[in-house]
Amino acid sequence: MYLNDIYTVTANLAGVPGLSVPCGLSSTRLPIGFHLLGPYWSEPTLFKLAHAYEQVRPFNERPAIHAN
Repeated sequence: MYLNDIYTVTANLAGVPGLSVPCGLSSTRLPIGFHLLGPYWSEPTLFKLAHAYEQVRPFNERPAIHAN
């Protein structure tokens, strides 16, 4: 399970702001997102970038529901 999380902790380890933006679904209908990372105190810029992306490419699809 460690390898599943290895790419999600970069911002936390570096102590920089970051956010994840949903951007689509995989071929198996699982959600895909991309990470925006910035230098210290760049939260307003990251929020503006994420908002601009979501205005151009709204994410309205629903991921698949998998029953265990």
